[in-house]
Amino acid sequence: MVTRVASVGRQTEKRTAIQAAVLRATEELLEEGASFAELGIERIATRAGISRTAFYFYFRDKRELLVRLTEDVNGQLMAAAETWWSGSGDLRTALRAIAALYGEHGALLRAVVEVSTYDEAVAQFWRGLVGRFADATRQRIEAERPGDASAAATAFALVWMVERSFYQQLVQSEPVETDELVDAMATIFERTVSA
Repeated sequence: MVTRVASVGRQTEKRTAIQAAVLRATEELLEEGASFAELGIERIATRAGISRTAFYFYFRDKRELLVRLTEDVNGQLMAAAETWWSGSGDLRTALRAIAALYGEHGALLRAVVEVSTYDEAVAQFWRGLVGRFADATRQRIEAERPGDASAAATAFALVWMVERSFYQQLVQSEPVETDELVDAMATIFERTVSA
């Protein structure tokens, strides 16, 4: 029985390590300029050190791979925003942390937004992730302004403003200076929420 448990543990560790290698390889290829649409599974698998056939043992398809990558980064984005939602940190600090994550994972975030324009499943997934930010922001607005009937609409507008602004930072040839953008967004948030 102990041998079987140890064997299952090793298989789980191996599976986790291979999945991490595939995720890392995909993000590296995106950072090197590969477009997600043209990025073949063979290329991803080779970079990760596995066969194309083995890829399908760990991921159903490229869509599942993109979703898994994005979920990992989304967790980091949510943690950065949590400081403001919970009231334990200020908005500018949270937005700077989010900006840093967009900079660090820009190729991936650009890819998921682009894929969401032609893949409805990815679009629903992305809207759902951004919707979590909007819901948490709505709760923060309601805590600041109890009884605010427009809290949901305000949160929706503010969160999508942030998402679009940081996305545009990734695709513009001459983006706005990040600190200026963060200050502008924070000012809009503060004026809107405290109005």
